Amino acid sequence: MCTSRRSFLKTSSALVAASVTAPRVLRGDPLPQPAIEPELSQFNYGDVELLEGPLRQQFDENHKFFMALDEDRLLKPFRQRAGLPAPGDEMGGWYSNSDDFNPHGNFNGFIPGHTFGQYLSGLARAYAVTGDKPTQAKVDRLVRAFAPTLSSKFYAGYHLPAYTYDKSCCGLIDAHEFAGCPTALRTLDAATDAVLPHLPEKALSRKEQYARPHANEADCWDETYTLPENFFLAWRRGAGQRYRDLAVRFLEDDFYFNPLAEGQNVLPGEHAYSHVNAFSSAMQAYLVLGSQKHLRAATNGFNFLRDTQSFATGGWGPDENFRKPGSGEIGQSLAKSHSSFETPCGAYGHFKITRYLLRVTRDSRYGDSMERVLYNTVLGSLPLKEDGSSFYYSDYNSAWGQKGYHRDKWPCCSGTLPQIAADYGISAYFRSRSGIYVNLYVPSRVKANLGGARVTLEQHTEYPHHMTTSIQVTADREARFALSLRIPAWTGPATRITVNGKRAAEDARPGTFARIERNWRSGDRIEVEFDRTMQLEAVDPEHPHLVAPVSGPLTLFTLAPAADKVRRDDLLKLAQVASGSTNWQVKTSSGSLSLRPFPSIHDEKYRLYLDTSI
Repeated sequence: MCTSRRSFLKTSSALVAASVTAPRVLRGDPLPQPAIEPELSQFNYGDVELLEGPLRQQFDENHKFFMALDEDRLLKPFRQRAGLPAPGDEMGGWYSNSDDFNPHGNFNGFIPGHTFGQYLSGLARAYAVTGDKPTQAKVDRLVRAFAPTLSSKFYAGYHLPAYTYDKSCCGLIDAHEFAGCPTALRTLDAATDAVLPHLPEKALSRKEQYARPHANEADCWDETYTLPENFFLAWRRGAGQRYRDLAVRFLEDDFYFNPLAEGQNVLPGEHAYSHVNAFSSAMQAYLVLGSQKHLRAATNGFNFLRDTQSFATGGWGPDENFRKPGSGEIGQSLAKSHSSFETPCGAYGHFKITRYLLRVTRDSRYGDSMERVLYNTVLGSLPLKEDGSSFYYSDYNSAWGQKGYHRDKWPCCSGTLPQIAADYGISAYFRSRSGIYVNLYVPSRVKANLGGARVTLEQHTEYPHHMTTSIQVTADREARFALSLRIPAWTGPATRITVNGKRAAEDARPGTFARIERNWRSGDRIEVEFDRTMQLEAVDPEHPHLVAPVSGPLTLFTLAPAADKVRRDDLLKLAQVASGSTNWQVKTSSGSLSLRPFPSIHDEKYRLYLDTSI
């Protein structure tokens, strides 16, 4: 039976009224407990400090950028739609109110205010990382100024209400959790009341949205299926029972999680980033509800992503769509598209799902996958510009790719870049019941209480350009605990671990975490030397001659000019021009090639995949 819009809105209004009565957890009361506690837990943001290096540089750039962003400009579209005074200049692009939007060409005014919640989230996380009081104060001011703008009329005629609300929800629960904002959860309740009349009765696939009446094609692009992750997190952080109920309501089981749990690859044809983001909703369903079905869905979905959809960089989704395995469409995209991977958004979603799966399974392959995306995609993003110009797509076009900015100002990737940069530290280390897992080899410092001692691990490395890392222990007393070091699957047999200069007895077996449990003292030093291997990875099985050179975790991009075809045997002789260099060279029968990893490329033209059909 079809439900009329009028009767549906009446039902939604009743749900809003009922849900408002659901109490939040009061200050001092215990927070609700999930059904599952993962084997590994995340450190607090402030427990991990990035030291000088490219990750710290990217975080600092984003923190500084968003601290300088004018608050009136950020709040302007909300104040305008609420009929309030709205000082400040227009942001422009996707972010501002405008009648210019056309889904087939002009994206000015597409989804006003859409990334406000992500900018708020990035600032809240940055405060948790740094303890910087001006950052905390800005988070508090933004939440307090946002609250009066909230009403249901904001979403009248709005194309993607769930999409924008989901980001606001994330920002508000992060402001509460990481910046201690006292009004954030109350503001979240108002934001939720405002959006609920504009949400459907359940999560809708893109196909279902197109089948329903719509005034504009963009109305069919909403992402209700990503809502549960932040709803579950809101419940876990004390926002109240209705958020748990809403999370269950919007799990996309019928079209997505049920078939994935049964081993059916339903990714082809779907929007790439949002459906990877939905894996994190499945993981929260597993953690909160204890649902094995949703764990299987997330695990199978990620396996399909990695095994059937990924480029050698770890990126995926050319033109933001998944492709049918066996069709050769991923290889064909190299000649057809310059929009190969939605980079900051895709990397953010990729980091989230690999963190979840790594914490639950302790499987080092998820760390390997995270590492590949880090060094070959998002770490090479161009920095945001003051006018909202944002790096969006990595370009793997076979006729030569080049870095550049998206045509529209303030797109979605301007919101996920500050979030993922703040998450680098919590992705590098994890707690176990017996010690610490070292997941990323990055210059950093982590602090923990272990074995009754206050312990600091300080890691110094130029990995992955120098294939070594050194970790020094500082402790206020001798303590027994375990260090588990990720040994990437690509490592060769010469990989070795030493403790205080002596070869460790523990096996550095590729594709595992090497566990070293002992009594540790201040001054102890662990060193790892990685045996880097060279591989040539085909873009897909239908194009075995189109290969990308991959050295350890680094995918190498060939700089223009270069011959159209090269021999496989020649490519396997690639080498750094000097130890630790970001420049690589090889002499081939067709001439010399110069190659670099993605973060070391600026405005040069490059090619990821090379034709070896000679």
